[in-house]
Amino acid sequence: MVAFLVYLLVLVLISLANFWLYASDKMRSKNNLWRIPEKLLLAVGFFGGAIGGLCGMGIFRHKTKHWYFYLVNIVGVLWQIVLAAYLAAVGI
Repeated sequence: MVAFLVYLLVLVLISLANFWLYASDKMRSKNNLWRIPEKLLLAVGFFGGAIGGLCGMGIFRHKTKHWYFYLVNIVGVLWQIVLAAYLAAVGI
């Protein structure tokens, strides 16, 4: 059970970081500043921050025209849910 709670905490922290990355990249795009690479946004979304990425896409209307952002974040959410269910079922 401890591993499950730690996993959820890690997902929340990474999602918050990814949400902030989307907000920052949107602000940078409006001000013609150095942008956050798409690879970084996609990687953080896939490896734990998918919920934050989807929320950032929706709230800031950022990267919504790129289908692969939806795909990577949705696949990320799915495998993160599967791992959470497994950890909860095993009770580690």
